[in-house]
Amino acid sequence: MERRTIGAAALEVGAIGLGCMPMSWGYTASQRSGEGSLGALHAALDRGCSLLDTADMYGPFTNELLVGRALKARRQDAFVSTKCGLLAGDQHIVANGRPGYIKRACDASLRRLQTDRIDLYQLHRADPEVPIEETWGAMAELVAAGKVRSLGLCAVGARAVRPPRAARTELRAAGVRGRPRSRMHDGTLRQLERVQQVFPVSSVQAELSVWSPEALEELLPWCESRGVGFLAAMPLGNGYLTGTLTPGQGFEPEDIRARHPRFTAEMMAANQPVVAGLRRVGARHGATPGQVALAWVLAQGRHVVPIPGTKKERWAAQNAKAADLALTQEDLREIAVLPPARGSWY
Repeated sequence: MERRTIGAAALEVGAIGLGCMPMSWGYTASQRSGEGSLGALHAALDRGCSLLDTADMYGPFTNELLVGRALKARRQDAFVSTKCGLLAGDQHIVANGRPGYIKRACDASLRRLQTDRIDLYQLHRADPEVPIEETWGAMAELVAAGKVRSLGLCAVGARAVRPPRAARTELRAAGVRGRPRSRMHDGTLRQLERVQQVFPVSSVQAELSVWSPEALEELLPWCESRGVGFLAAMPLGNGYLTGTLTPGQGFEPEDIRARHPRFTAEMMAANQPVVAGLRRVGARHGATPGQVALAWVLAQGRHVVPIPGTKKERWAAQNAKAADLALTQEDLREIAVLPPARGSWY
């Protein structure tokens, strides 16, 4: 598989990674233990998908334990990325960015992952009660101690302020120069500028997909201009862009899509033209809609690494093949004019 470079530390990873969250958190109670997902982990590593993305809160803790089992015999094949800074309880998720906690969390992650180093340690969310420079400084000390090789930040933002794609197209057609400014990632950009003064940022993780392209506005250019890697989370739109979900199908109560505005029967039906467009492009290449969606993300820059999540060996293998799909300019133009996704995201 093609290799790509992650940020300031110049660490190489496979062009497509593996999001491990669905193996034990967020989608189905039956996967709490992660049993049955080891095959997906090994299938990804076998095909060069070296970046394994996990977090201590997934489970909580069980996801790291599962990844640790896979790493035990093949640590040299993997680039391990995990996260700190969030605590998951029965009812609430809270941030904790206190330096002492961050250091203890790192030691606990190392034990669960059965490794002596974390290749990429990401701050899951900033703690509003702790200056982010203090949290980041503690993480930088972990690099100095040899426990961590590089640092990353996960991005969040408010989508509602971003003008719809149709409005931007109309403005360009009218001769308006530039893009309407999005404030979706303003908070994240400010955080990034602050922590860069403390220790170099190697990567930013944020959502990016055909039906959620907001990061293209400012966040992706910020990363590219500074040599920072971009980890594209949810590049398959929580599975919707694979074309395997049926409008109106039910989801288990613990599945995050059961409460997701874009996964109502009405919105799933309304967004079928997006999948249909990906299917048309895929037909020219003998590829699935999901592979086209991943290839589109790869085409957004050499510093971009999509991390599609799955718990099944079959899908991990299929996702890996997207690295071999080179979309043409015609393909990219066709995807660019697909109708914008309908339904609020959060």
